[in-house]
Amino acid sequence: MIRSMLYATDLGLYAPYVMQHALALARTFKADLYVIHVVEPIGLFAESVLQSYLDEQALSEWQSRGLTTVMATIEQRVLDSFREELGDGEQDLKVIRSVKVIQGDPCDVILDQLRKLSVDLLILGSHSHATTAATPLGRTATRVLQLSTVPVYMVPSLRRRRSEEM
Repeated sequence: MIRSMLYATDLGLYAPYVMQHALALARTFKADLYVIHVVEPIGLFAESVLQSYLDEQALSEWQSRGLTTVMATIEQRVLDSFREELGDGEQDLKVIRSVKVIQGDPCDVILDQLRKLSVDLLILGSHSHATTAATPLGRTATRVLQLSTVPVYMVPSLRRRRSEEM
């Protein structure tokens, strides 16, 4: 029985399409829906650039306050985009129990949230930056599929489906 689901979004071009699948499943199963977006840590190059322009105290303050503000802003934008996408679908918003933006390695964070939330199903898109059909799944999707302890509902990207139809 599916009582709760986790929708891991990349907030990319096809995220609204994947969200529609997540909401439809939540309605069908009368399940709670949790939404996460993972922000990868800034790279060494970006950090070194910041260090060259900010003193130690300013850098420390940015890392603590700035990142928290950025994460909260992203969470709010995710909620706003859901509201905009759904329009009058307030009932759909009620199935969403939480929206979290978490920093870390996407695969590790998704798997950690699966355990913490004890969900019954994971929903994600097959997003891949590759331009050929030889790489149909993104790196995160592949790793999550291999390591997930719960069933995974994967939504193929529209771009890939459209190119196959031609």
